[in-house]
Amino acid sequence: MVVVTIEMTTATLPRVPPAADPAPRSTASPAVTRILTLRHGESEWNAIGRWQGQEDPPLTDAGMLQAVAAAEALGTFDAIWASTLQRAAYTAAIIAEALGIGPVQTDPALMENAFGEWQGLTIAEIEAGWPGYLAAHRRPVSAEQPPAVTERGLGALRRIAAEHPGGEVLVVTHGGLMRTLRRAVAGDDDDMRFTNLSGCWFFVHPDGRVEAGDPVHLIDPQAYGDTL
Repeated sequence: MVVVTIEMTTATLPRVPPAADPAPRSTASPAVTRILTLRHGESEWNAIGRWQGQEDPPLTDAGMLQAVAAAEALGTFDAIWASTLQRAAYTAAIIAEALGIGPVQTDPALMENAFGEWQGLTIAEIEAGWPGYLAAHRRPVSAEQPPAVTERGLGALRRIAAEHPGGEVLVVTHGGLMRTLRRAVAGDDDDMRFTNLSGCWFFVHPDGRVEAGDPVHLIDPQAYGDTL
């Protein structure tokens, strides 16, 4: 677990309310686990516009402040989980300390999609090497394919739900993973994008079925700059 010392700031956004139950149920029915997935704070490669994938650049100072501000907008959770990549794990550690919950538990299945030879490149460099790929939502052949991302990502959510049945859990992860899971669960036309410290709810039912819930925006991205 990463231990951090932070100075709290004044919140300017209302606290995120608990997720609504996706379906009415009797008190005797097995409980649905509610998972709020959030994108990490700004990383050093976000700030300079480089694709990260499973590379591991650290948070910027702005990214740490984003995590502090996000914590002020959150209520409490039964547990907090994160990707093993440091930009997500450290964001989760800052939030956990601010909320007084933890320790942060990590799962490598929550890592960002792997983008092969695109990792470390700027958008301009990708466009030069692979013209039209980005606009067509195509990826290089070396990239992790959506079915594999979906399998590991949904598997992670189900494992978390099994450890916290009927609970409310915070997961700090990555924008590409969240988009891939939403498309798999809500349909291919769902193309929600996530700025730093935004995210969405997922509901995991006792039978393993996963539903996508509402988006959540914890900070004003304009206050820190919108990053990749």
